[in-house]
Amino acid sequence: MKFSKRVQSLTTSPIRKLSPYAAAAEKKGKKIYHLNIGQPDIATPSNFMEEIKKFDGKVISYGPSQGDPKLIKAIADYYKSWGMEYPESGIYITNGGSEAIQLSITCLCDPGDEILVFEPFYANYSTFINWLNATVKAVPTTAENGYRLPPIEEVKKYISPKTKGIIVTNPGNPTGVIYTKEEMDMIAALAKKYDLTIIADEVYREFVYDGNYTSFGTYEDIADNVIIIDSVSKRYSACGARIGCIVTKNSAISKELDKLCQARLCTPQIEQIGAKALYDTPKSYLDEVNKEYKHRRDTIAAGLAKIPGLLSSQPKGAFYVMVKLPVDDAEKFAIWMLQDFDDNGETVMIAPGNGFYATPGKGIDEARLAYVLNAKDLERAIELLGKALKAYPGYTLK
Repeated sequence: MKFSKRVQSLTTSPIRKLSPYAAAAEKKGKKIYHLNIGQPDIATPSNFMEEIKKFDGKVISYGPSQGDPKLIKAIADYYKSWGMEYPESGIYITNGGSEAIQLSITCLCDPGDEILVFEPFYANYSTFINWLNATVKAVPTTAENGYRLPPIEEVKKYISPKTKGIIVTNPGNPTGVIYTKEEMDMIAALAKKYDLTIIADEVYREFVYDGNYTSFGTYEDIADNVIIIDSVSKRYSACGARIGCIVTKNSAISKELDKLCQARLCTPQIEQIGAKALYDTPKSYLDEVNKEYKHRRDTIAAGLAKIPGLLSSQPKGAFYVMVKLPVDDAEKFAIWMLQDFDDNGETVMIAPGNGFYATPGKGIDEARLAYVLNAKDLERAIELLGKALKAYPGYTLK
């Protein structure tokens, strides 16, 4: 069987690619502290399942391609609470935030077109862009500079007549960075000057610990140039429900989204019922979750600060931190920890940093850590990381 060049060009997920090594380690009896994936351990609000249990339909039928009207209205009301008015006609329910990104890029790109991203970035962006035979144009940021964006004149160098849009994650995955007002104004100015579409991935909006957060949905002067990506996955600890959405004020984009959503028929009806209930969750739930993640952020930051030779910035939001490790190769180190290292039968799993870059050779000594474990487990995980570094044959501080 011959496979397409398109599928062969895609890369495996840096978040999941080491899963076979983890499975083998667990089979040997090792306990693994998973810092590799953003799977929260916080309980999903009970109203999700309670609402689903009320479903008494005799048939689970197809739903509207745009999504359940009750869920769409709940999302519109949610945005109103943030001071953003979106028409219900501009809200599309998707199979998680991932499909929302994929459909948005499909609306914008022909083969050979370009999408600007600031690296390091969420790894699946590359997959979705390459899937369409489009090209990732990666604008570099550095750990040494706290992953802050470069000046506008530097960013302009990466824009060409083939550039169709800019994907931004705010708060950031994998860095935990929150864009400053100046950085957002710069991106907005570029979108206006070059008529680019901003795909604003804002699924971590609720998780802000320091500084001020601003949504691109508040930029009225470029409203037609903004597509917001959202999801219940992380906000309500409902990753497996696979319910996300696209939010836009651009009616022309909506017409194109209609075609794409009709082609895939609809998103799961039962999960949409539960997701609607999630939007009715009291704000106190999100306040408590935010407080817990801030505690975890502070816990992991304190632990990382004690490890010699490790460089990390203080994440301001989301629940990730990107670290620069004193190793020859972070992926080799990650595999070694699963295969050859343990302390009292325990080890730790990380996501190698190279998968969050498009530029070859970048991120070789970096890793993304997700602080989704309770504080006690995080302390132990970082203790294990420190011990593993000193024992690793490719440790560079020897």
